[in-house]
Amino acid sequence: MDGIYNVLNELWSVLRSVQLIDFVDIFLLSLLIYEGWKLVRETKANQLLKAIFILLFVYIIVSWLELKTLTFLLESVFSIGLLAIIILFQPELRRVLEKVGRAEIKTIGGLIPIGVEPDNLAAKWDIAIDAITESCEELSATTTGAIIVIERQIKLGEQIDNGTKMNSLPSKELFGNIFYPKTPLHDGAVIMRDGIIVAAACFLPAPQKEELINKKLGSRHRAAIGMSENSDAIVIVVSEETGTISIAENGELTRGFTRDSLRKLLRSKLIPEKNSERRRFSGKGGGV
Repeated sequence: MDGIYNVLNELWSVLRSVQLIDFVDIFLLSLLIYEGWKLVRETKANQLLKAIFILLFVYIIVSWLELKTLTFLLESVFSIGLLAIIILFQPELRRVLEKVGRAEIKTIGGLIPIGVEPDNLAAKWDIAIDAITESCEELSATTTGAIIVIERQIKLGEQIDNGTKMNSLPSKELFGNIFYPKTPLHDGAVIMRDGIIVAAACFLPAPQKEELINKKLGSRHRAAIGMSENSDAIVIVVSEETGTISIAENGELTRGFTRDSLRKLLRSKLIPEKNSERRRFSGKGGGV
């Protein structure tokens, strides 16, 4: 009975020492862990984390059993663990930091959003999306290969610099001229920024894990996957073999788009919902 009383007394002493700032500290730490887990869960790093937890569990067991050799080996592994995690998780850590960097920051109540596109930029994309979808439909019908990179939050200055600068308004005719076989600009990607074609004949980075990509996919599709792994860009690919329209985003390739489904996806990604609703109610801008 005295033991239970002592435990309750110690528990009460701990609770009495807890202050409001401690609850804030615990809440913020919990939130940080939760958000970090959500970011990691969306990457291949979750499998590596499972392996680390398994090693920790094994370490606890061998320490409890006093297996000195295994304990020493595991302690040696953990002593260089931080460096190993940075090396192993380098692609995932980069993506996590990029997601944090391009996250929208809002004031309390969301009254002053930062990073929201202005109306004139939405109008530019409205025109550009029509040109892109019409061009992709025509390029698909003629099985003309094409790759169009749409820049978003992460800037693609390195890829733009290795191409031919254009700074041109997009149109079906211009895309047709760029990607027409054996023309000077057809071999490479078009990069668009803020609804404008900023460069053509751009070379894109190779995918990080090329061995995991379907062997049937050609160089355009591989370049599109690589670009989407290294940025938040939307990459549109038209196959020169089948005419299939595909989109690469976040390292994943989705195939089989039509003009209408492509327009719907691009509008949802590039034009803020409030601007779409405003134009719809004012009779401007077409729907799908």
